[in-house]
Amino acid sequence: MKAMILAAGKGERMRPLTLTTPKPLLTVGGRALIDWHIERLRTAGFRELVINHAWLGDRIEAHLGDGRRQGLQIEWSREGEPLETAGGIQKALPLLSDWFLVINGDIWCDLDLSRLSPPDDADALLVLTDNPPQHPDGDFHLTDAGRVRADGEPRLTFAGISLLHKRLFDGVVPGVRKLAPILREAMANDRVAGWHHSGQWHDIGTPERLRALDEQLQASQGADR
Repeated sequence: MKAMILAAGKGERMRPLTLTTPKPLLTVGGRALIDWHIERLRTAGFRELVINHAWLGDRIEAHLGDGRRQGLQIEWSREGEPLETAGGIQKALPLLSDWFLVINGDIWCDLDLSRLSPPDDADALLVLTDNPPQHPDGDFHLTDAGRVRADGEPRLTFAGISLLHKRLFDGVVPGVRKLAPILREAMANDRVAGWHHSGQWHDIGTPERLRALDEQLQASQGADR
């Protein structure tokens, strides 16, 4: 199975930090966000990786190269202008395996990615997490049977980590497209499974949250010395 890191956003809420640095290269705990992802992907056994980019994408390519230094192979999906989540994935489909893992480049999560496996009776597996303070109402409901619904209580937050099958994008027209409407349609057809991650997860949406996570990781690393 291949993996894809979504790294094409402009990071407008992170300005002025992202005026000269793409969001995936912002550092926490002494390393770039995207480096944390790559380490966890490699540890989980992934060896082929696709990364899309648009804003300051040349900086990301210069940082990672072809992936050999990190112990894997990287292919690049260059967008020019950001195509949103579904648009970016749809453009990269020729580079991906039938099932593939997708992870947002602007999160930090301690999930062991090797624990995720494609469901036999669905087109997607979404990782959901407890609602953070900045998103108290959550996104979706996870049933006792492990299916994800657009409606229902209690609600959890989509962690920006998923396993997707290419058929989920059948009929999706190339261009700027969001993933949420496609997922909701699949949920209505009972084709989305879910995984509840109860460990650490951080959405790096503001400079303040970036700074808080950096301080947490620095403190943790200091305690381990």
